[in-house]
Amino acid sequence: MFKNRIMYFVAVVLLLFSASGCTIYSAVVDQRNIKTIASDTKTKVAIERSFFDDKTIKILEITAFVYDGHAYLIGEYEASAQKKRAIAIARGTEGVKDVTTYLLAKKSGDFCGVTDNATLATKVKTALIKDKEIWATNINVEAVQCHIVLLGIVGTQPEINKAIAHAKGVENVRGVKSYLRLAR
Repeated sequence: MFKNRIMYFVAVVLLLFSASGCTIYSAVVDQRNIKTIASDTKTKVAIERSFFDDKTIKILEITAFVYDGHAYLIGEYEASAQKKRAIAIARGTEGVKDVTTYLLAKKSGDFCGVTDNATLATKVKTALIKDKEIWATNINVEAVQCHIVLLGIVGTQPEINKAIAHAKGVENVRGVKSYLRLAR
């Protein structure tokens, strides 16, 4: 019986980590403790599951990130009802202490599409990885309408400054918003 409980616990932890793209390596270098990482991952999954089940929100257009119980909603919306609903869902999710959004209204005729955003995010992430003074695994990079959004918890202010500089240095980036925070 005890062995089954341990196996169940290990399976749940691995599922939570895999659902968020977390690996053992990223858990080790993350500035948060394992309990906080697991709680944040559980909260993120709950938010995104609610987004998926909601008929107002388009799940592929808004992504949730959670750090120390603080939810960040990043993406685009077609109607203000989608934005309001996403915020309401996040605020109502167990484990969420606060919500910050970077949600832009979709623009018709905007030349910056999914491929452009993916390309810019990849270029920024590559620049971060190449910089040996930055723990790039602690930084999530999102692109919305060719704007770069940096999220995560890092160890030093110089890491934040360099990450922002790298993002601003990528050609065709329209702007950079940093939600990078220092570890407590």
